[in-house]
Order: sequence, then structure tokens, then C-alpha cells
Amino acid sequence: MNNPALSSSDLDILHLDDDLLICNKPAGLLTVPGKGPEKQDCLINRALKFNPNARVVHRLDQGTSGIVMFPLNYMSLKILTKQFEARGIHKRYVAVVTGVIEDDEGEVKLPLICDWPNRPLQKVCFESGKPAHTRFKVLKRDEQRNCTRVLLEPVSGRTHQLRVHMLSLGHPILGDQLYSPPDIQAQAPRLLLHAQHIQLTHPILRHKIEVECLAEF
Repeated sequence: MNNPALSSSDLDILHLDDDLLICNKPAGLLTVPGKGPEKQDCLINRALKFNPNARVVHRLDQGTSGIVMFPLNYMSLKILTKQFEARGIHKRYVAVVTGVIEDDEGEVKLPLICDWPNRPLQKVCFESGKPAHTRFKVLKRDEQRNCTRVLLEPVSGRTHQLRVHMLSLGHPILGDQLYSPPDIQAQAPRLLLHAQHIQLTHPILRHKIEVECLAEF
């Protein structure tokens, strides 16, 4: 179980112990710094102000909100990296996509690769793409607004995987500035994608940890 939500001036802390910091990243905030002084405010730099031992083990896209964890020592970083590589860390996202999805649940298995001339866009490529696998489950259909709320589980962890896989089904995520046409972008003030749940084995204490953070949309 996760600890009761803690707080600091710059972080929405969901779980904290000697080895692990788990936060709720707001939409629009980078996980790691970009190029230029205007892109130095990011989640890892805020975490470093809270604890100078925080280290990056995974990240979310700037437009995506939700759960990000930071190991607080080298051993935790090493063990969590191995858990990610072995797919021992399970994440679930919630999203709102355009259109009404007919199937109650399903999966997408389409290989992805960087669309180099149009980077950072990714694309489906059967010749040289890396395997990518996403499971989805319909949570709510809204025929009046012509959209569907879905639970997404990335089995693999490719860049923009959830966004490209939902696009491939003909249901791009609302507010997606990279993959949605302008009319779909305009239907939401932000990317409606949120990392809602994570399950892992504590890197040092070895017990199971589950953290949930509900989406604001």
C-alpha cells in the first residue's frame, strides 16, 4: 500500500521512504531538463531540491500527467532498472480518446520506430520497428461527445507508444498536439493521458508496492 499523500512546496508526493520517492507529475512539466534556461524547471530538478539523491529511472512525456518514481540511492536505481528491463513493473494509464470504441477490451501489437525526419514523432514500421504491445479496456463511452474513456496498460515501454497505438486504432487521444488533427487537439486544453497506477517490488525491502493517483480529467 502507498503512504498517505505527503506534500512539499514543489512536489505532489505520493510515497516516500529511505529508498524511493514517488510523485504525481503535472501535465506540461518536463520529467528531465531540456535545452535552454526556460526548460530547466522539471520534475527531477524539483525532486533534487527535496532530496539531492533522487535519480531518474523512467520518465513521462511532458504532456502526460501522473506517477513518476525516483530511486534515492544507487542500489535502488540498479534494482529498479532491472525490474523495468524484466517487465516486472506494471503501469496503467487512463486516457480519453476520440470516437466510440466498440470492443470492450483489446490489444495492439505494432512495432514502433522514430520517424526521423519528423522527430520526435514515432511511427509504425514492420521492417525495422521495435516490438510494442498495449492492452486497452473501455471504462466509459460517451456517444454525445463522441469519445471514450479507456484504461491503457503498456506491456512494453516504447516512446509515445500509447499515443501511436491509439492513433493506429483510429482513436487518437484528445488534446494530443503531436498525433491528433487540429479539431481533436482543440477538444481538450491538454493531452488527456494520465499515469494512474503503478505496481512494483520495493527495491530494498522486497515487498509489493501499489500506488494510485486518479486523473483530474
